[in-house]
Amino acid sequence: METQSMATPNFLRSVFLAIIFSLYYFPIASLSDPGLIGINYGRVANDLPQPSQVVQLLKSQGVTRVKLYDTDQTALSAFSGSGISVTVALPNELLSSSAADQSFTDTWVKSNIVPYTPATQIEAVAVGNEVFVDPKNTTQFLVAAMKNVYSSLVKFNLDKTIKISSPIALSALAVSYPSSAGSFKPELIEPVIKPMLSFLKQTGSYLMVNAYPFFAYTGNTAEISLDYALFRDKQGVVDSGNGLRYYSLFDAQIDAVFAAMNALQYDDVKMVITETGWPSKGDENEAGSSAANAAAYNGNLVRRVLTGGGSPLRPNEPLNVFLFALFNENQKTGPTSERNYGLFYPNEEKVYNIPLTLEDLNTGESTPVNGTRMQVPAPANGGDFSPSVTSGRTWCVANGKVAEEKLQEALDYACGEGGADCRPIQGGSKPWEGEAEGGGVEICLSAMTCSMVLGRLGQVGGRRDKRKIGWSKAMFGERRKVGKLGEREREV
Repeated sequence: METQSMATPNFLRSVFLAIIFSLYYFPIASLSDPGLIGINYGRVANDLPQPSQVVQLLKSQGVTRVKLYDTDQTALSAFSGSGISVTVALPNELLSSSAADQSFTDTWVKSNIVPYTPATQIEAVAVGNEVFVDPKNTTQFLVAAMKNVYSSLVKFNLDKTIKISSPIALSALAVSYPSSAGSFKPELIEPVIKPMLSFLKQTGSYLMVNAYPFFAYTGNTAEISLDYALFRDKQGVVDSGNGLRYYSLFDAQIDAVFAAMNALQYDDVKMVITETGWPSKGDENEAGSSAANAAAYNGNLVRRVLTGGGSPLRPNEPLNVFLFALFNENQKTGPTSERNYGLFYPNEEKVYNIPLTLEDLNTGESTPVNGTRMQVPAPANGGDFSPSVTSGRTWCVANGKVAEEKLQEALDYACGEGGADCRPIQGGSKPWEGEAEGGGVEICLSAMTCSMVLGRLGQVGGRRDKRKIGWSKAMFGERRKVGKLGEREREV
């Protein structure tokens, strides 16, 4: 990458450096509130810590939502009083009995839900998991089982606090590309999809979806770029059907499901991503499976979710996501990747370090797998971290309290050795000139460049200087004009 130098400190006083929001490149017309991050707590292993230890681990990481694959008594008891919301599951093997007999689900709820609430904050029951691909062919029982479990919750006055849904895999789609053409498999629509969506709408619940860009990428590396799968695509892909631009495979997959729902007139049913992740290790034929890529996918996904913004098709709906998974699980069968989706090893050491909370993003205490410190901009004056954009782009702004020479050195590093794209986003002969509130220099940076600057400030100025960089919501195209930087310029 060609780089530019900004060697003169006074140059900062006359140039308003505005760069496209390059960490995510999600140019959405209107960004929603931040979404929520949870983690799947699977236990197909013989070396995991006790549930009580797991609760402490989750709390230490600031995780407030977890999803189980059963209603294990020890696990549910451990979450009592923890403040962590829990999604539990009724396994596929119980679907037939649940569909056939209301008294069965009454007993199941009485034994597996009632004793733990409200001390354990159970927020949802996943009735089955990826039932449509279950080799035991339990699809025919799904909706009846969901309705019976819901009726049992009503009997125990739990229906207002606990939602009922069922995770589906993307294999439920007949068409997923382009996203605008998304449609469910015809053989599923009448017997199960329509009745399920109708039930979800009536009960105020949401569709649970398991989405894995890793599977799509590793199965089609000739057509799908790794950057697109890892939220790093700067150009994006335009959907020929609706003209929307997608900067990640994740967003494209989500909108394929939304399009399929819209086609059935269920555009008002919400969605929760109940599983998504990337393996840190895999077999030779599992392209892209590595710790570095897992850190990139999950780390960028967390930033994507917590900084706000829905999908291109539903930009005003926050994304709520459960990462898969908490631990590497050594007793899972299948390819090597199946045993290496965990964020943590069984000894509670991190497989790689990514931010999991908004606080992590604000303070920038995130360490990528290469060992370097990645700093993420904090909100200015305690404001909302999530950008709110009606047009143009959002960027971080130095709040003027950092010593100019230190900021200049950090900028030189980011735009030089750091390899950041320091081109302006619009041409113009006269830059906008101004000072930050309280005096000093105001300079706009992309999120990626800001991260590099913050990291460099930690070396040249110390942690106190890092905290003097803040977020400012600036909308391009109004009173602020952007001038040249070096020999290149770019228009938007």
